[in-house]
Amino acid sequence: QVQLVESGGGLVQAGGSLRLSCVSLGRTSRSNARGWFRQAPGKEREFVAVISRNDGRTNYADSAKGRFTISTDNTKNTVYLQMNSLKPEDTAVYYCAAGWEMSARPSEYHYWGQGTQVTVSS
Repeated sequence: QVQLVESGGGLVQAGGSLRLSCVSLGRTSRSNARGWFRQAPGKEREFVAVISRNDGRTNYADSAKGRFTISTDNTKNTVYLQMNSLKPEDTAVYYCAAGWEMSARPSEYHYWGQGTQVTVSS
């Protein structure tokens, strides 16, 4: 069993930055991929970024490229999402997810955190 705990969300003005953290608790050895997804009110959950904990490979949604950076500190079982140049349209609940393989599809992930709210004011 893997438990994921996100933190770091909050209220920020447009153009500002936030860093989200996701701590993995429990048996994490088989869950190589860590993904970040987000869900705004009335919208479907969408992919933001993913990282391979084994080799550091990353992949980003087009909306995140150039502004967001995903990273991992395996010594702390923690994955980060550094978000810069935030826009009001980035407002959503951000979720961390664990899966066996890197994927942009939510259905490929087996474990999810409770989410952390990010609100960007204009």
